[in-house]
Amino acid sequence: MSCNKNHLLTAGAFIGGLLAILGGILIPVGNSIIEDNVKKEAVIENGTVAYENWVLAGVPVYRQFWLFNVNNPLEITQNGSKPILRQKGPYTYRVRYLPKINITANLNNTISFLQPYCAYFEPGLSVGTEEDNITFLNLAVAGAPSILPPLLLLLLNNAVKQTNSSLFQTRTVKEMLWGYEDPVLKQLRLPDPHTGVFYPYNGTADGYYNIFTGRGNIEKLGIIDRWQGKGKLTTWQDPYCDMINGTDGSVFPPFIDKRKLLDFFSSDICRSVSAEYESSRVLKGIPVYRFMLPSKTFASPVDNPENKCYCKDPRFTRNCTMAGILDISGCKEGMPVYISLPHFLYGSEALKEAIDGMEPNEEEHSTFLDVEPVTGISLNVAKRLQVNIAVRPSSQIEVLSNIKEPILFPLVWLNETATVDDATAEELKGALISTMDLLETIQMTLIGCGCVIFLACIISLCVLKKNKTKKYDQSKEMTDKGISANHF
Repeated sequence: MSCNKNHLLTAGAFIGGLLAILGGILIPVGNSIIEDNVKKEAVIENGTVAYENWVLAGVPVYRQFWLFNVNNPLEITQNGSKPILRQKGPYTYRVRYLPKINITANLNNTISFLQPYCAYFEPGLSVGTEEDNITFLNLAVAGAPSILPPLLLLLLNNAVKQTNSSLFQTRTVKEMLWGYEDPVLKQLRLPDPHTGVFYPYNGTADGYYNIFTGRGNIEKLGIIDRWQGKGKLTTWQDPYCDMINGTDGSVFPPFIDKRKLLDFFSSDICRSVSAEYESSRVLKGIPVYRFMLPSKTFASPVDNPENKCYCKDPRFTRNCTMAGILDISGCKEGMPVYISLPHFLYGSEALKEAIDGMEPNEEEHSTFLDVEPVTGISLNVAKRLQVNIAVRPSSQIEVLSNIKEPILFPLVWLNETATVDDATAEELKGALISTMDLLETIQMTLIGCGCVIFLACIISLCVLKKNKTKKYDQSKEMTDKGISANHF
């Protein structure tokens, strides 16, 4: 009977150990299965899950605009007073609702495409209508001293007078954002007398992108190979600043390492930027990594020497010591356009002090991406930027003659946002998260049960052996006593 128990317990210990080992083996095997499936479906080519969502965004993408209304235009023009601005918004538009076009698969595992620009007003997500009036800078007049030679400024001044124009004007939200016929430009008989903060937009595109599909090397998925036919920019005339790094921000290579930066290129600001890991979160039941645009992105070269090549106007930026702004006039045909974070977040105090109405805070004005780390898909994005115009005094243009010193004038700030919807989140959880949880449950069950069975059998064997030894000792003791009695 004792022999049978030994055999059973030994077999049980063996089976328990085997289950624990099997559970341990399933960890790399399970991870390998998931990794192979992600690599297969993440490749951007016809027939994969990723391709369908890449051609047309699977979730709505919105652009929210907050426009800065000028409350004291006469005081600024006549006395050079400090501008008093109050933001009005959001005015929300659906964007990126058209599929990519002219898609061409290339032999070097890249794919080329155009992303058409489109904007559709969403009144239900806005504070008012597109016909709301906004008082803002006269773009044609404010930008003229920066792009026109001195000899033509007199001509411009006459056009301003003849059209009864001023440094400020009141127009609708729609006109300010998307364009209007400007009387000054019309008077100057320019080929296209239209202007606007984002004019032209609908029906245009920012140029051809050529990106890696991930075929052959999943680590290059979505990485931009060329933009507008070139592997680097020419805007900054510097090898470092002209680099096109990373993806376009909508997708990243899978298996995200939070210790590394996420690089992406934005044509809106004519440069590449890097986001840093901030925290791990859960979005609709899905674990994500939050990456944020750090303060050093638009820091002055004093604090971030890598930004030295982005400083193109030392006089306006106080010998490149001003933080929080980026001069993109080089890719805006010379117009003195500066990009910043909303309300000059992380910017020099001088920028905020020059304007009444700047109230920066990180929660509302920072840029972030919530990325699912296994697939590299961005599930929640908020890209926030502010568009500003550099306004300079000019003795040759009367409406600028009373401006006391150069000022960076905010026009509008935007939030381009997209968040995974409930249905897509459930689909992702079912396809990825649930599979991972199931495998982990099986692995932990096998390891747990195996260890319990193994330990129970080993302990039982030890107890059985101890009892057997004890019985043997007792039997021997009794035998020894019997022998001793017979002797005497």
